[in-house]
Amino acid sequence: MHINKEKLFGQYKNKPVIVLGATGFIGRWVAHYLTLAGANLLLPVRDVQRGREIAARYRLSGEIVFLDYTDFENLSEIISRFSPDILFNLAGYGVDKNEQSPEMAQRINAELLSVICQGLFRAGGDDWAGARVVHTGSALEYGVIRGNLAEDSTPQPTTLYGKTKLAGTAFLTDFCRKNNLKGVTARLFTVYGPGEHEGRLLPSLIQAAKSTETLPLTAGAQERDFIYVEDVAEGLLRLGICNPPPGAIFNLATGKLTPVRKFVEIAARILRIPPERLHFGALPTRQEEMKHNNVTIARLRQATGWQPGTSISEGIEKTVAFFSNNKSFSGKNL
Repeated sequence: MHINKEKLFGQYKNKPVIVLGATGFIGRWVAHYLTLAGANLLLPVRDVQRGREIAARYRLSGEIVFLDYTDFENLSEIISRFSPDILFNLAGYGVDKNEQSPEMAQRINAELLSVICQGLFRAGGDDWAGARVVHTGSALEYGVIRGNLAEDSTPQPTTLYGKTKLAGTAFLTDFCRKNNLKGVTARLFTVYGPGEHEGRLLPSLIQAAKSTETLPLTAGAQERDFIYVEDVAEGLLRLGICNPPPGAIFNLATGKLTPVRKFVEIAARILRIPPERLHFGALPTRQEEMKHNNVTIARLRQATGWQPGTSISEGIEKTVAFFSNNKSFSGKNL
């Protein structure tokens, strides 16, 4: 790490903080940084044993409790009992391919925000100057619109995930503005790094490096804003202490587009995968693939005085180093 996170995020020291989704890809890194900052963490998880394993591997310190995210009454009780100054919501449904239930997507991505907002509104936090809730949205909320994807654009999502995430963001924004609750949404783009789900691009490349088989890929012409997971975690913590206006929305991105093919070629060079094993064009490009200009991050810079700075090569090298130093990890447990 290039900066002293303990010093940078000292405002979180000894503060009661809830992280929903702490066993997920991004949530574990948010909890890791909050641990470094000395926050008093509560980590509600679906699987307590898995939560303990991830806490050990990612050096998380906090109270791990069971929570079924569809049990809104239990979540309300947890918020009331713990009375957090701030809650980070990284719970979501629809990222994994087997998550296809419209009812579950609506409940977790959208309706959950009502429980969170009402619970925090009733809870403490009177001496906390930052945001009360930091909610993670998605670039898929923008859908088919073009341009630089400014936060005040009119979204046109086409996927179940994008539509339900947008509904959650809309509720949060409306509730916060009406009730003067300091809450923000951070819309995330193509996040990669340690903890990423099996079957995604970088985990597939890491697995391919262990074999001699050809790796089928799309043509790779589509451009994405690739952002390293630790930059995302840092950005979320920065937004939590930036004293934003109620309901503000931020693009949490690098502001630079990179063709998928270039990302693959950088990773292949670092992982020492021979170019002839990369079968570009073997897979179709996803229908929901977005087409837009460089993402504007002016609002993020203005609020935090910061922008993500990890290059793609640096991020991939950090990911490889992470697993080299954690021998118990396999490609299926990123």
